[in-house]
Amino acid sequence: MSKELEGRCIIVTGAGRGIGEAMARGLAAQGGALVIADINGVAAETVAASIRDGGGIAIGVSADVSNRESVKEMIAKAVEANGKLDVIFNNAGIAQTKPFLSISDEDWHRVMDVNGLGVLICMQEAIRQMLAQGYGGKIINTASIAGKQGYEPLAHYSASKFAVVALTQAAARAFGKDRINVNAICPGVVATDMWKVIDKGFVDEGLTQRDNQAFETFSADILLGRPSKSDDLTGVACFLASSASDYMTGQSLVVDGGMVLI
Repeated sequence: MSKELEGRCIIVTGAGRGIGEAMARGLAAQGGALVIADINGVAAETVAASIRDGGGIAIGVSADVSNRESVKEMIAKAVEANGKLDVIFNNAGIAQTKPFLSISDEDWHRVMDVNGLGVLICMQEAIRQMLAQGYGGKIINTASIAGKQGYEPLAHYSASKFAVVALTQAAARAFGKDRINVNAICPGVVATDMWKVIDKGFVDEGLTQRDNQAFETFSADILLGRPSKSDDLTGVACFLASSASDYMTGQSLVVDGGMVLI
């Protein structure tokens, strides 16, 4: 039986663990030929090997999304392995908890270089490849509910995710005529290592008294009654990578269990 993404070359950045890994596995299960990209090359190859062991198609590559030459090399490896690039899922990102008045220049640049500049570079280089191929493609970006509402003490992280939403809209306007669809996913509270970093930051900054307190507080108002797991996002990822979303572009889909209603 054919699968929806069979024959499509798909890059997922930040796919060595967490949301990226879950997305990659879901896309591979639908027949995609995956390029597992992560700044930790060992983690990337471990995930790729696991997909191959399960009968899927995947290679692992080391990539720093904030470095243009590294991104170019990542895309070249994808094209070398599969002859083309159909989809890129720009998922790599970092978070930091800091009170508003404590955010330093270095903090700002560190978060924005990965979450903002990294998405821009990956989009630019993927679009250049798709334009050269001449038949369009799909770009999916991981934004956040923090790209819809600003959160303190996550102001610089929120700013970086607003940037992802803006880049999604701008590229959709620029390249719709070239049949390149550009959309984003905005997760809410997801039980991943990133939230452990955020939660620890709340404790270290004296904003909460114990581990998991921030995680529990942010999760308290979710209408579906629980924080999400990474797997809760794979269905939307597969939809945006497939032909089912061919008439959708410039959208940032909130997938948060009913945490932010807009």
